[in-house]
Amino acid sequence: MNAPVALGQPLMRREDRRLLTGRGRYADNTAPAGALAVLFVRSPHAHARLAGIDKASALASPGIAAIYTADDLVADKVGHLPAISEIKDAAGNRHREPEHLPMPPGKVRHVGDIVAMITAETLDQARDAAELLEIDYETLPAVVTAAQALAPDAPLVHDDVAGNLMCRWGKGDAAATDAAFARAAHVSTLSIRSPRQIVHYMETRAAWSAYDDADDLVTVTFSSQGVQIPHRLMCERVLNVPKDKLRLVTEDVGGGFGPKYPIYAESTLIAWATRKLKRGLRWTCERAELTQSDSHARDLVASGELALDAQGKFLAVRVKAEANYGAYVSMFAPTIPTTGLAKVISGLYRIPAIRIDFDCVFTNTVPVDAIRGAGKPEALFLLERLVDLAAHETGHTPAELRRLNLLKADEMPYAAASGYTYDAADCVQLFETALKAADEPRFTARRAASEAAGKRRGLGLACHLHGTGGIADEHVVVQVGPDRLVASVGTQSQGQGHETVFAQILAASLGVPMDRIEVRQGDTRSIPHGGGTGGSSSTIISGTTLKRAADVVIQRGRDLAAERLETAPADIAYRDGSFEVVGTDRRIGLFELAAAKPFTGDALFGDKIESFPTGVMVCEVEVDPETGVVRVDRLTEVADCGTVVNPRLLVGQVHGGIVHGLGNALLEEAVYDEESGQLLSGTLMDYALPRADDTPSLQVETIATASSNNFMGLKGVGELPTNGAPAAIANAVLDALRALGVRHIDMPITAHKVWRAINGR
Repeated sequence: MNAPVALGQPLMRREDRRLLTGRGRYADNTAPAGALAVLFVRSPHAHARLAGIDKASALASPGIAAIYTADDLVADKVGHLPAISEIKDAAGNRHREPEHLPMPPGKVRHVGDIVAMITAETLDQARDAAELLEIDYETLPAVVTAAQALAPDAPLVHDDVAGNLMCRWGKGDAAATDAAFARAAHVSTLSIRSPRQIVHYMETRAAWSAYDDADDLVTVTFSSQGVQIPHRLMCERVLNVPKDKLRLVTEDVGGGFGPKYPIYAESTLIAWATRKLKRGLRWTCERAELTQSDSHARDLVASGELALDAQGKFLAVRVKAEANYGAYVSMFAPTIPTTGLAKVISGLYRIPAIRIDFDCVFTNTVPVDAIRGAGKPEALFLLERLVDLAAHETGHTPAELRRLNLLKADEMPYAAASGYTYDAADCVQLFETALKAADEPRFTARRAASEAAGKRRGLGLACHLHGTGGIADEHVVVQVGPDRLVASVGTQSQGQGHETVFAQILAASLGVPMDRIEVRQGDTRSIPHGGGTGGSSSTIISGTTLKRAADVVIQRGRDLAAERLETAPADIAYRDGSFEVVGTDRRIGLFELAAAKPFTGDALFGDKIESFPTGVMVCEVEVDPETGVVRVDRLTEVADCGTVVNPRLLVGQVHGGIVHGLGNALLEEAVYDEESGQLLSGTLMDYALPRADDTPSLQVETIATASSNNFMGLKGVGELPTNGAPAAIANAVLDALRALGVRHIDMPITAHKVWRAINGR
């Protein structure tokens, strides 16, 4: 950490020593012992009217401080938990967004909806009180799937939303797409169902609060992907309190992946109740509670068509989809399946015409929002499966058909027919590098060896990309003191290694040792601006702004150094952590200068968030036809993530993203009973996550084409491999089974599904 630092060095994560030796500061284990325990009583029904809640016996039980219900929220004029993204229908009407109070008045709409908040001296006392709470539910019929919700005369999730239709959304040129299909020599079709997923991060959500009577200040410390957006929404839209009367803090976070980004009922209720009680509260989500409260994702039914000319060149893609949004509109939800799909549905290919149509619906299930990939893994699963099917149907190999349609480097930036511009990529080099790295020429020999052992081997390809997103309300401040730099950023690490990467950028910019740099995040009092972390954009947002702030440090330091060295600022140069008078040996170090007069450098984000990292994944699987068990044997990812700040951390992100996608492909599915709306996979006994023996050794290589959308040439990486892995694995499985007449299997591709497909059942 004392050696000179440059971008591109594979430095170890410096936060790991702290985190691995038990010195991490996570929300649950920093909560004060004296805080009141909070228990949220949740609806056991998917759909029911609340005919009445009798709190008398529960309030009289030992240790109870207060019990709150929706009536208390209404009395205090507590507001709606809003979405901050939006979609519009063809007439320009915004998506329908019915009221979503932290506790719903009158009616619950999914299993897990909060009906009461109990505060007590101990959690056991709160649990005892919950047993005494008398809640009169009038159960109603539930809708669980998009098809059920859209059926004629379906029960309404919200009485003021006709047909359960949140929005009918479309994108792309329908006339041009129809014309392309009309002249096509061949059309391949596929319908898919992408299963609903639940993120089981190691650290469940947690929150604790404190009340400062002197300042009437509520402080809530919670596990999140960024404090500033929830702070703004709580103050301005939900609790209606001045911003200086509520402070939100996030320290270390044990995994986020999207569902720790939105504003949630629980942390909002804790902020509200803390002011009412003038006492600190604490809550930690239980693992089974997580599945009923944290946002889900990927619940999509879609049909796709790919039109080709006689030579096999792609003419058009057409997608019709039904997206299940759950019971309410979560914070980013409107754009997740819709524009999430649209951003990547052109793939790495030249596709002149694209049309997408969505029916977005409410159901009696947990609301959906972003999970790693945010609408893109299912989109690329559909596209890449269509490409494989088209290849076999037109007499090409999957590799040949892709080569024929891949975008070339001189076509960049490429304006896709879906309305997005891909900034920079060399798709051909990426593709050929991946095939070589995966040793594709010797696949035939490996397949023969598997067949000799009674197994089926398949090879699958996935050309994939990601469109980075996020919120760039970024104002970086770098404080220069006598012994260290303190950088305050508005993004939020939840395991990515921000402390290392951001310090590396500053160290390389200013020529100072990394161990003299401190990175701060997650406090609305000291860092009021920030958009949190999501969309694989933290290094783009905070990294570029840190570099700009470093340049300001040098500019301001030059003026101070000129005073100390008694010369003109124009005669001062900055090199290796010191200001020097050009042509002399007179110099002063950065920290020595600040010892006399500390100063700061700051900058606002000044680039585009958008970038389009690209990748090609090659997967080999071996299938046991007697049991249907799929073993992923080889998996290679070649990624183009632009300028690489730290290759060691990049590979770690790619490994994690691949495993996340592997779970999507083979194991994970949130299953609801379609009649009752009960979640049947509500624990880790029923919801399968990838384990070490599900994952092969992963091979990762990179190439770099700099993004033109930011001055450092950065692209995002965290979600890219998650987008590609499901398609690569599925294509490999279907390649193994093609000779047996199996055309398609939906995710998750479980042993049972494979066995049934092989045996025609």
